Amino acid sequence: MAFAYSDVNLPIRETTINAHRDSWERIARPGRWWTGAERVEIARLQRAARHFDPAKSSILPEAAVFAIQKLVVDNANLNRGFYDETITAPGMSEDRYIELVAVVVHALSVDEFHRALGIPLEPLPDPQPGDPSRQRPSAAEQKWSWAPIVPKSGLPPELAQHYGPLEWGANVLSALSLIPENLGWLHDLSEAHYLSFREMRMPDPLRAISRPQIELIAARVSALNECFY
Repeated sequence: MAFAYSDVNLPIRETTINAHRDSWERIARPGRWWTGAERVEIARLQRAARHFDPAKSSILPEAAVFAIQKLVVDNANLNRGFYDETITAPGMSEDRYIELVAVVVHALSVDEFHRALGIPLEPLPDPQPGDPSRQRPSAAEQKWSWAPIVPKSGLPPELAQHYGPLEWGANVLSALSLIPENLGWLHDLSEAHYLSFREMRMPDPLRAISRPQIELIAARVSALNECFY
């Protein structure tokens, strides 16, 4: 079974293991704009980019390959010009770019968990058959993000809850909402690696270490990674 972690001599929460398995299942399935094979290819190319390996793809648009490399190794230099050029390139669109970003973020996050433990990366999943749904949310609006975002009122209840009491969630959430299911996916991975959105509002989320300790580690990791958000 994927993500068994049988050789890791550390306690790994079931929440984390389940989130990793869910991420691999989601990557393998057709999305709204990319097939399962294309989504797995996106995950493969982010691994190549992480090692600065030159890589080409026979199934992804050239602009998608470049965008993956940019997101992984040069994200501090992302700008509106890059975004506009990417979404208007052959084979790309706003929707396809946002779905690509989500796959890159989740595949890279799971891989980095393995690198932190010094264990081999999990083999990428086999793609599932089927066609993308190609459904764009009718409530998407052009607001504070480069890409259109979906307000709380335009989301199903199980996803709208992630915005909390506000019509718009934090940018790190709403920026990916053009593909609404990204919100639940991002929440689950955040809970696995850091805190759930609900726990972020709690002074002590009742973890093995205290909230100040959690934030100290998070701040140190962000500094080492030169996080600019």
